[in-house]
Amino acid sequence: MARAEGSASGPVSAADVERAVRLALATLREAEGRDWGVKAGSLEWDCWETVEHLADDLFSYATQLSPANPPLDTHVPFAWSRRRPDGPANAVFADREAGTAGLLHVLDASGGLLTAVVRTAPPTVRAHHVFGAADPEGFAAMGIVEILVHTHDVAEGLGLEWTPPADLCDRVLVRLFPDAPADTDRWPTLLWATGRSELPGRPRLTTWRWYGTPRVEAE
Repeated sequence: MARAEGSASGPVSAADVERAVRLALATLREAEGRDWGVKAGSLEWDCWETVEHLADDLFSYATQLSPANPPLDTHVPFAWSRRRPDGPANAVFADREAGTAGLLHVLDASGGLLTAVVRTAPPTVRAHHVFGAADPEGFAAMGIVEILVHTHDVAEGLGLEWTPPADLCDRVLVRLFPDAPADTDRWPTLLWATGRSELPGRPRLTTWRWYGTPRVEAE
């Protein structure tokens, strides 16, 4: 369907990050008693590792943006490590003894950190990302994409229903994926843009990226 005028348009905000975190947590809490060691969708990671990776993404985006003078040519040098050779490289890990509830607290904390930094950072700030130096809106959009698609991965593994709001999907598509079609349903389009599904007439992507640099600066 064509993109609706009005409500779905507009910049990505800290409130959008907060909303995405709350929706993801509400869904994931439905499966607290299940086996989180199962594979997360099409990923090579299990569901626990995927949520740790998501929390680490949100933490990393917040701390990349938060210094008084954010680096433009490299990442803030936190030490990343892997708990197993094929697992995600994180700076943030959850205490396994705290169980799934503790894991989701870690995700909640990282999401709150990114929300706060996006809300308070001046719009003129730029910080390094491999997909282009981004402003606070760009980091907010990147965080939301991570939340939406990794919750999808975990929901597939745990047998949960997960369909995020079309307006959230639309705003991050407009901000980060300039080549994505604008006349298709927003959630399937975001899954297509991140290499997770096909769209009618468009095969599943084998490589993909987003564009974090504000559009006016990239032109």
